[in-house]
Amino acid sequence: MSYVFEQTIGNHRYVFEGQSYRDANGKPRNKRVSIGKVDPETGSRVYKPEYIERMRVAGTPVDQSPSAKQFSQEDVKGSRIKEYGLFHLLHAIASSSGLLDSLSSALPCLWKEVFTLACHLVSTGDPYMYCSDWVKNTETLPVGSMSSQRISEITDSITAEMRDDFFTHWCARRAEEEYLALDITSTSSYSEFIEDVEWGYNRDGDNLPQVNICMLLGEKSRLPIYSVVYAGSLKDVSTLNTTLSLFNAVTHGRPIHAVLDKGFFSNDNVNRMLVSESVAKFVIAVPFTTAFAKKQVENERIDIDIVENAVLVNGKFMRGVTRERKWGKKSVFTHICFAPDKVFRRRENLIAHVATLHKEARAMPEKYLDSAEHRKYLDIEKSVTAANGYSVNIRKGVVDAALGFTGWLVLISNDSDNVENALQIYRAKDVVEKGFWRLKCDLDLGRLRVHGQERMQNKVFIGFVSLVLLCAIHVVMTKNDLYKKMTMKQLLHRLSKLRVQEIAGQRIMFPVTKAQREIYEAFGVDVPV
Repeated sequence: MSYVFEQTIGNHRYVFEGQSYRDANGKPRNKRVSIGKVDPETGSRVYKPEYIERMRVAGTPVDQSPSAKQFSQEDVKGSRIKEYGLFHLLHAIASSSGLLDSLSSALPCLWKEVFTLACHLVSTGDPYMYCSDWVKNTETLPVGSMSSQRISEITDSITAEMRDDFFTHWCARRAEEEYLALDITSTSSYSEFIEDVEWGYNRDGDNLPQVNICMLLGEKSRLPIYSVVYAGSLKDVSTLNTTLSLFNAVTHGRPIHAVLDKGFFSNDNVNRMLVSESVAKFVIAVPFTTAFAKKQVENERIDIDIVENAVLVNGKFMRGVTRERKWGKKSVFTHICFAPDKVFRRRENLIAHVATLHKEARAMPEKYLDSAEHRKYLDIEKSVTAANGYSVNIRKGVVDAALGFTGWLVLISNDSDNVENALQIYRAKDVVEKGFWRLKCDLDLGRLRVHGQERMQNKVFIGFVSLVLLCAIHVVMTKNDLYKKMTMKQLLHRLSKLRVQEIAGQRIMFPVTKAQREIYEAFGVDVPV
């Protein structure tokens, strides 16, 4: 027995044909098929052509109101189901953060294409060559097909002035008073046509030439603020002055609060920051290759491990003291920090490692005579008194030296006079390291598959826009404990399954699942309709 009924799904009301029957076990069952929808303007039922034809052949014509719009065969053939849920979230994030305004102001003729490429990277992590397929299957901004040729035109059209204009607008929106963590990473390339691709210290261990990407991220907002590309042969320490000068230029003199890793340390860099008008505050780690850092540790080594020096940082207790020291004609706050748990772990691991080397060398000394690792910690010498002809002894001084500065950290600052505060600021710099990881692993920037200096600069620039979106998602997921329920990849995938279809000029949104609704609520984003 068949019957016709209506049902509301989302914001639309659909018409179904139902049929009751009994299965092989005699139990009552129902099945239904969609035969049309209700016109929201007239309230009339709009039937699909195939249903109308079926009813005509069966001799039961359908009462189709003349005022109602019908689905034509061309409408049905021309309809397409597209993904929409994830783009809806990314667009909302970009709008609320001011990213879209910054892009449209700096790149009025290209901002839609740049934002679409950034969304493609976030959604898939695939190279640009696959963007046309993503656009074809996703409801996004009106940008055309985004063919490889079109993408090449885009990456050729973005100028240095446009990028600087974007950073000027973006930095102005991110004007909150916060420390900016600065760090640098390298990304490799096979190209011989990129001027900045040079051999240098490769942080990923790739035996390839590279470029260096230097980036500033806000420690509170945890969003990328600024980036600049340098030649691959440059060391971290030599890029600091230029980066700060560039940032000062695009922000029109906004004073910076900088937190820096030990790779940026040099006496000259500290001296510049102490007198610079563009650097209001700074915290920088001092490497143990300097006599200054070693002296601070030796002054505190005996007395630091007492309860009065305990400080709590990120849920873990350390020991720390602050001393004011002369630095040329000025003075700095020096923070000497010690983590006993790190010393214990390092000591246990090193003892186990050296004991293993010792056992191997005693059993077969000739085999390990040329082993650099064995010779590092052991003296293997010929001996007439030893049963196997060799004496094997542990180099205790080398073992002690390897543990000498384990667990120690020396920071200097021109403003923070409290060791706990300085440690909190410095430990939060992992926002940059995680940002770089996402840039290289999630956003297809582990390799620069482009040829030419400007295309390289613009690929990094689009990657920066993508990273803003990814970091914004990470911030909300962390704040709302979403990582306890799903990974970021799972969140992106769940939203991408929300689809939309357009038939006869009517846009039909598929039902939103409970999980999708919870994600939108966590981000404060309206559920798409």
